Amino acid sequence: MMSHFRLAAFLTLVQFGISSTASLGQEPQAENKLPRIALTEAPKDDADYELMGEFVGVISATENSYEPLGLQIRPLGNNNFEALQFIGGLPGQEGFKSKSLQLVGRRHEQHLILSGGPYAIIVHQKYCLIIDQAGKNLGKLERIQRGSPTMGARPPAGSLVLFNGKDTSQFLNGKMTEDGLLMAGADLKPMFQDFNLHLEFRLPYMPNSDDQARGNSGCYIQSRYEVQILDSFAQVPKFNGASSLYRTKSPDLNMCFPPLVWQTYDIIFTAPRWAADGSKLHNARITVWHNGVKTQDNYELANKTGAGKEEEPNLLPIRLQDHRDPVVFRNIWVIDRGLTDGVIFPVLSPTPEELAEEAAEAKKAEEAAKAKAMEDAKAADAKKAADEKKAADEKAAADKAAAEKAAADKAASEKPATEKSTEGAKPAEAPKTE
Repeated sequence: MMSHFRLAAFLTLVQFGISSTASLGQEPQAENKLPRIALTEAPKDDADYELMGEFVGVISATENSYEPLGLQIRPLGNNNFEALQFIGGLPGQEGFKSKSLQLVGRRHEQHLILSGGPYAIIVHQKYCLIIDQAGKNLGKLERIQRGSPTMGARPPAGSLVLFNGKDTSQFLNGKMTEDGLLMAGADLKPMFQDFNLHLEFRLPYMPNSDDQARGNSGCYIQSRYEVQILDSFAQVPKFNGASSLYRTKSPDLNMCFPPLVWQTYDIIFTAPRWAADGSKLHNARITVWHNGVKTQDNYELANKTGAGKEEEPNLLPIRLQDHRDPVVFRNIWVIDRGLTDGVIFPVLSPTPEELAEEAAEAKKAEEAAKAKAMEDAKAADAKKAADEKKAADEKAAADKAAAEKAAADKAASEKPATEKSTEGAKPAEAPKTE
């Protein structure tokens, strides 16, 4: 087994080597030479993919002092990686502290060592080990898989379901994948002024791409104001990153999950107000929750964003941008606040207790339906038997009546002949006696 001294020397060399050479694999020229990959399903036998994700745990900060640590790791192609570590846990978790430290690393076979901080992080598929330069194990981080608290949110009463995997009737240019997901490049048919929107999206896995070429799409409100959709996982909040207002404002927090993990946007939008002469009275305002965490807080939009359509009093459709990356959508619904108001938003996913209660109610209803079906079947059988008996009795009675009538008719037809023969036969005269 390697001694603490040799391990410390090894980690020091590893840290120096990674820090001085990892950027070579991240140069734009090198990245552009890598083949473009855009996967919509988890790849098989991809060691880089297996090491991507989120890890949390508690490490020893000082003697008898411990602190939570969060880690996000993403591949950059050609065995290169970058990561962000957070004191206090991951973004969106209680205790999270916004200050982050960027790490870099390179994979060798099934292992990855991240460097750039006061210690080295040895990454395995299911956990990470934190080792200081003296070779001391400071702690262990476990892999976690998070989900949005609004994932699968049900459309409340008064809302309009835009897409549920059945058809694209609410969209222009709407196309579905074979497994019932909405493809990017669709425009909504109905148009809205003030509304609350829920949508769920999934980013492709594009390890050889970066920045705007990595899982790019967008939700264009009124075709004017873009809430950016992008694979910004394991990055600091970026000006044009996930849940940013494109070319206008960075998100307050980067809540992007890893690619191929379903994510949610919940958006409250209030349209600008106009005077009769076409002058603007009030700017538009927007609030965005990314994976259940507020990333844009009632932000005032002074103008369109990026390549959006020019501001005018007329309405334009919501657009799900096609940026040539296979981003897909599901469970999209909207609350038109001009028609329905007072709904608590965002709407949370059903709790396990609610799902269990619904399942129990569904089972109870199913059993009741089965019992009723059995009762109806029994009643139908009884009615059929009664009808058959009645029909048989009526047939027997009819047959009997017919037989009696036939016998009576026969008897009636035979009676005149009998009477005639009786009348024709005269009684013999008694002999005369003297």
